[in-house]
Amino acid sequence: QVTLRAGAELDARRVNQYTLTLQAACPGEDEVEERLFVWVTAGQVLRCDAPFASAGGDVVQVLADTAPRTPLYVVLPQPLGGLTVSGGCPRFRLQNNDTPLTLTHQGLVLAPLNGFDPSQDTQTFRLEIEVTDRHGHNCSGAVSVEVLPSRRPCVTFLEPQRDVMVPEGTGPLEVVTQVHASLLCHPDTVRYAIVAPTAPALFTIDEVTGEIRSTSQLEVAHASLLVRAYNALHPTDQATTMLNITVRGTDRRAPSCVPALSVSQVPETVSPGSTLVTLRCTDPTGAEGGLHYALEGPPASRSRFRMEGPRLQVNTTLDYDSEAVAALGFQFTATIVVTAGGQPPRSTRVPVLVTVTPINEFTPVCPSGATFTVLETAAFGSAVGRVAGTDRDYPPDSLEYSLEEGPGPAQPFSIDTRTGEIRVVGPLDSQRHKSYRLTVRLTDTHNDLDPAKRRSRLCDVAVRLQAVPDQAPVCTPEVQELRITARLGGPQPVTRLACQGSPDGATLAYTIAGGNEDGRFQLQGNTLFYLPDDLAEPRTFVLLMEVWGGPGAPRRSTVVALVVHVIPWSTPVPPSTTTQRTTLQKEPLIVMRTEVAWHPPAWFVAVLTVSGALLLASLGCVARSLLCR
Repeated sequence: QVTLRAGAELDARRVNQYTLTLQAACPGEDEVEERLFVWVTAGQVLRCDAPFASAGGDVVQVLADTAPRTPLYVVLPQPLGGLTVSGGCPRFRLQNNDTPLTLTHQGLVLAPLNGFDPSQDTQTFRLEIEVTDRHGHNCSGAVSVEVLPSRRPCVTFLEPQRDVMVPEGTGPLEVVTQVHASLLCHPDTVRYAIVAPTAPALFTIDEVTGEIRSTSQLEVAHASLLVRAYNALHPTDQATTMLNITVRGTDRRAPSCVPALSVSQVPETVSPGSTLVTLRCTDPTGAEGGLHYALEGPPASRSRFRMEGPRLQVNTTLDYDSEAVAALGFQFTATIVVTAGGQPPRSTRVPVLVTVTPINEFTPVCPSGATFTVLETAAFGSAVGRVAGTDRDYPPDSLEYSLEEGPGPAQPFSIDTRTGEIRVVGPLDSQRHKSYRLTVRLTDTHNDLDPAKRRSRLCDVAVRLQAVPDQAPVCTPEVQELRITARLGGPQPVTRLACQGSPDGATLAYTIAGGNEDGRFQLQGNTLFYLPDDLAEPRTFVLLMEVWGGPGAPRRSTVVALVVHVIPWSTPVPPSTTTQRTTLQKEPLIVMRTEVAWHPPAWFVAVLTVSGALLLASLGCVARSLLCR
């Protein structure tokens, strides 16, 4: 590849032909020599003159504190910039991109966008620029920008003098103030020192951070400090500032507030945003900055209340009917901290006690499906069932129960006012009444400060009477003798009891009352089954079967006696495929019958006795008065 040497100029009027002799050789072969003829024709050309087009290029020197985007160099047409342009305005292109400098379309070289780094020493940036006209003719050149250190000092103070006020009582090694120098170079090498007085008694300075601290407890005084900031690498690069420090006396009186203690009582329905108390606080010192109000206390209190300036307001609903509020005793405690400005801050604490009172908000709710069943033979005072009403007000389910119609022949029941338990207080007859419909009133209690504010609801309760058979079941026969042969396999049926209960067709209940100590027999309904086992010899079992007419009380039952002869399968027996049934001579059976008796409690007897004595005494007094007349 043959290229034109940098900086060379072609002039067809002076030389219009160049003859180049080229020699080429490969290892082990003869050298080849050829000639190349280069013809130069006259035409419009683009020329870049020295020093821009020289081998070293042009050189520009600037200072490091040059402002960003400042023009540093311009490539202009002759005779201004050494560039001859024919055929319109040229285009400029930067050939190397490893420079922070910027080249514009007009040929201007600008300083970096963020300026030069003043902490660096002399820097050099080289720009290789190509210039092209609209015909495609081009030339190239270079410019080197040398950045020289700034002649201005790197360390400066924005304020040559500053006044500092310090409160009396500032403790040792507390930060009083801090000086900060403006850094133009080497920001990590700036150090600070107190120049005058040479041995300060009250203050010291951190040479790296510039923090000025007290050396002892400060009293009312005035001191002037001359502080110097300097470059540790170049100590002559320095700046000073004067600090006038005044230690002034402080008034430590805290703000005074009215009321000094806040006790309030609010209903649970108070709306959020309501104001409970407004503090009237004053600062005796009259310091500027006003007073700041903050609420402190348990999380439960801080979440339900807030401060809006001097006003204590409700933040969320205060639900009396919750276990969380009940655990706090329905009281919230907090502290309002009133702080005045100044150093040190002065504060006053106002204790707050808020008591939440109940409001009867909800009506009692009836239980679903309040239906009970009782035997018509139930004794006086027997429990029928419990009406379990509910109430969402606290305390939960604090209800009183009452019947709309008192106990009587048409309603032989009473209800416990506290528990809601229904009991029998009169005779029951299923022939006259199959069921009773009771109206129970639920009334809430202790749910409001005003005892008159009570809510109630009427609930329908159904009590069904269950008839009890009047006579014991009849079984035929009452005594049976059975003979079976034990077989292998599952349960083996023995017999089925034929019994008849009351005319209303009530279901009968069966049980083995005796003789089944080893569990060889099992009842399923009225059918008796034998459970086969490894019986080796014939055996006779005497079973007593009790039959009664349902869950009545007292229970009227019949006992059937069964004599069962069990013969093992391997024991030879006379051929027979039928079960022998023999009616034995009836033996006396003992039937237990329970008579219902009412045994009143001791307190009832005592009350009845006292009432009778008082009645007799009253009658005696009346008779005596009549005889005296």
